[in-house]
This record gives sequence, C-alpha cells and structure tokens, in this order.
Amino acid sequence: MDKVLLVTGGGRGIGAATALLAARRGYTVAVNYTANSLAADEVVRQIRALGGQAMTVRADVSDEAQVLSMFDQVDAKFGRLTALVNNAGVVDTAQRVDEQSLARWQRMFAINVHGTMLCAREAVRRMSTRHGGHGGAIVNVGSVASVLGAAGQYVDYAAAKAAIDTFTLGLAREVASEAIRVNAVRPGITDTEIHASGGQPGRAQMLAPQIPMRRPGTAQEIANAIIWLLSDEASYATGGIMDITGGR
Repeated sequence: MDKVLLVTGGGRGIGAATALLAARRGYTVAVNYTANSLAADEVVRQIRALGGQAMTVRADVSDEAQVLSMFDQVDAKFGRLTALVNNAGVVDTAQRVDEQSLARWQRMFAINVHGTMLCAREAVRRMSTRHGGHGGAIVNVGSVASVLGAAGQYVDYAAAKAAIDTFTLGLAREVASEAIRVNAVRPGITDTEIHASGGQPGRAQMLAPQIPMRRPGTAQEIANAIIWLLSDEASYATGGIMDITGGR
C-alpha cells in the first residue's frame, strides 16, 4: 500500500523537515501552506529532486471549507491518505493574559486547536476501517508549553497546546480498534521561524541557558521523532506524548 502523508504547515520549520524526511522514507507527501507558496514549492522541489512524489496544497486549517477542499485535492492526486502530521500552528507576541484580547484567543484556538481537530477528523474518515480505510497514523505537534504554562509570554498558546494533549489521548482511544494510531510530540525550545512570527527572532538562543542541554532543538530533531511515530517501528504506540525538550 502506498504511504500518503499530509503535513500541515509543511513549508517551513518542523513541517518542512518532516516532509523531506518522510519523502526519504518512501512517503508520497502533500505539503500544506497558508500564505508562503514559495517556501512550500521549494520543499516540493527538493522532494522531487530526491525522486519522490509531492504536491503543494493551500488551505487555512481554521477554515472548514478550505480543509475539506485540501483533503479532496489530496484524494484526487494521490489516493487515500495513510498518515497525517498536524503541524500548522501560530504563536503571538508576548503578553500577559490581562493584556490579551478575545480576538487573539479566537485566532489562537481556531488555528492551533480547531485546525488540528478538523484535519484529524478528515483523516479518520479516510483511514478508519469503520469507513472502509486500511488504517493509518496521525501525529499532532504540541508543545511543552502545555505543561509549563508560558507565564508572561503566551498563556493562551500554552492552553491551546494543552487541548492538543487531551485531544490526542481521546482520539487515540476512540480509533485504536479501527487501525489508526494517534500520538503527539511536544517540542521544547526549537530553533525555527515561529519565534520571529511572535516578534522574538532570537528567542531560541536567548533561552538556551534555561535548557539542561544548553541549546535549542532543531527542526530535524523533532522531525526524526515524528517520522518514527508514523512508522511501523512504533506499531504499538498510540495515545502517547513524546517530549523532545533537551531536558527542559
């Protein structure tokens, strides 16, 4: 059976590293992006240069209609999905809760939580033996912020990622008998572009002294764990949350 993977937020950072590693492991890859088509195109170009199959697919994961269209496009191009990495997410500028707006919270949960749930729902509809599928694996990208709280920075982001922890556990138990495994990775401080989007481009290096390993992680290190969880080597792992934090 062909291995068909959709990576949301696959144009940069952890998503891009995951898409490229998956291609090297024999996956056909759909690279989702929201705005940066050039970055997604470059990931696809690299995959094709490796001899792999890949496509870009634009969708805002917080928009149900766009998510449905994205999955339809992948169906039409590559056939039934066998793997999903829910990587798309956002952070915001550092603020205390008493400075934050409802609009900020709505955006944070719409993308980080609702987007993950929408994509997982559509994946289950394609993978589950209950729906005529042949099984598959889902990996949700959470954050260790869910247990640390991110006080004085972005408690709303931490709360959204805590929802991902619970969703991972519940969904895993719900579909375990339908040949679908659902796990999560919780990265710690990782050197990717997400910090710049929150107005702190140097944050990963700035926080290095707080990490027991004294350095931030790399996107490749997180991707290695994600691909392991998708693989048959993790065949008995479901409902698990893997912390990749350098000891933090």
